[in-house]
Amino acid sequence: MYRLLRPLLFRLDAETAHVLTLYALRFTQAVPPALGLVKLLYSAPSKSVTAFGLTFKNPVGLAAGYDKDALAVKGLGALGFGHIEVGTVTPMPQSGNPKPRVFRLVEDEAVINRMGFPSRGSAFVQKQLTPVQRTSTFELLLKLKPRKPNTIVGVNLGKNKSTPNEQAVFDYLTLLQDFAPFADYLTINVSSPNTVGLRQLQGREALEGLLTQLHAQRQLEEARLDKRLPLLVKLAPDLTDPELDDALDVILRAGMDGVIATNTTLAREGLRSARAGETGGLSGSPLRGKSEAMLEKVVRRVEGKIPVVSAGGIMSPTDAKRRLDMGATLVQVYTGLVYAGPGLVKKIVRAL
Repeated sequence: MYRLLRPLLFRLDAETAHVLTLYALRFTQAVPPALGLVKLLYSAPSKSVTAFGLTFKNPVGLAAGYDKDALAVKGLGALGFGHIEVGTVTPMPQSGNPKPRVFRLVEDEAVINRMGFPSRGSAFVQKQLTPVQRTSTFELLLKLKPRKPNTIVGVNLGKNKSTPNEQAVFDYLTLLQDFAPFADYLTINVSSPNTVGLRQLQGREALEGLLTQLHAQRQLEEARLDKRLPLLVKLAPDLTDPELDDALDVILRAGMDGVIATNTTLAREGLRSARAGETGGLSGSPLRGKSEAMLEKVVRRVEGKIPVVSAGGIMSPTDAKRRLDMGATLVQVYTGLVYAGPGLVKKIVRAL
């Protein structure tokens, strides 16, 4: 079916097509028969894996960036994902960078985005993740008890563009407190290339100050809520070896629970598309090599102390299986869905 729809979607600009698919899933999750049909078509077999103290029904997740405002968590879960990472969420609403800001590089099976954390803000996303919002209109009318999705939900956290790096910790602390009751895990995003200065927070001193305070606040939230709250850190693929060593040393010392490797890249080697010169983060097939190289380094350096999630350039079941064989505990896809369609998740899980 996606082979028929893709040419139509690709006639639209990339962001418009993305919004249409997201709202189609939001509609689907509100109509039980439609949601049931999607589950029937796309649900993947159970291949459970444990990480961060959580049990995932399979190791394939949706990377942050697709559902920034948690609009379609149940609809996305029906596609077979073992986890959904929503966000990036910022404390206050912000519009992100000017449009156009998302570009397909079809010849390269890639996407460049310079979204800049468009977000409806923490309060809006919290409402989407409350139990009543996770229940369909049909279930509400029948007064059925709200059901928590069986898909793990993570929330990706970022600072507002207007917040200087020196005060970024306050944004992250606010978000940690906001989403501790709703999220199964939280991801600290200090690696997007589309918010000016954000990647500077990956430096040893800045990262140490940030993560130390977040770990202390996390412990308070765990005691208050009587639940485990894993914290992950998402890193850029463009770090030098010394920068990566510093970041991983801080992550381990600060008591973080995992690493996501990687975010999008600023590199542009070997691209054929006329869009190659667009600014922003590059994802898709051209990121494969960088992401795998970073995964190999991270796995070797953490020495099994914490799980590693591999993201970036996973376009096929072969790609996903190779990442898991390299030592990743979980994988995340996004751009692969643009080119292969929603059936990619089921294909990956079946191939494992």
